[in-house]
Amino acid sequence: MRYERKYRIEGLALPLIMQSLRLHPASLRPIFSERQVNNIYFDTPGMITYKDNVAGQAQRRKYRVRWYGDKVRKIEAPNLEVKIRDMELGTKNTFPVESFHLSNLRKLTKAVNKICPEAGGMLAPVLLNSYRRVYFATADNNFRLTIDYDLRYTPLLNNTYLYEHHYSEAQVCILELKYESLFDDVSDRITQYLPFRRTKNSKYVTGIDLCYW
Repeated sequence: MRYERKYRIEGLALPLIMQSLRLHPASLRPIFSERQVNNIYFDTPGMITYKDNVAGQAQRRKYRVRWYGDKVRKIEAPNLEVKIRDMELGTKNTFPVESFHLSNLRKLTKAVNKICPEAGGMLAPVLLNSYRRVYFATADNNFRLTIDYDLRYTPLLNNTYLYEHHYSEAQVCILELKYESLFDDVSDRITQYLPFRRTKNSKYVTGIDLCYW
């Protein structure tokens, strides 16, 4: 189980955020190449996972299909991720699913419900979101930080135009600090030097609020 500490940063340019990480006393270093992250979120007809998140339920699940890269129509090598939350700690189970086309999600929906019987066969795709992600880590790799920017959200319910109709958060970056629970006692060596205010943030909740409410 790991912690995911989130910081929603508005109105500050990405280069300034990255510079604050490069100047961090923990000698944070870039890892991996910047890439686009894409997710399709699934929920029940009653939007149970959305409501549980908004209500702050201690134990909850989130279902999403994730893939990487600029392709958002014909998707190759996607994975279903089931995120499990218990109080402040979380983990995820990952399952490969077959390639699919965004214009026809029936096969994907069937596969997701088969993998997740606990949802009672009620899961359906409700939201697509995409963003660019930059990766940093400490030298020992015990602490990882990501910066997400250029966040875009597309409603999938009753949306004939799919990716052509989307909402964006152009002036927002999401910084996430991720580490295993056994390192919590020393996490302040990272957090105390982050010049940002920690916040609660869910891209899924944000996307639903933008697209539907």
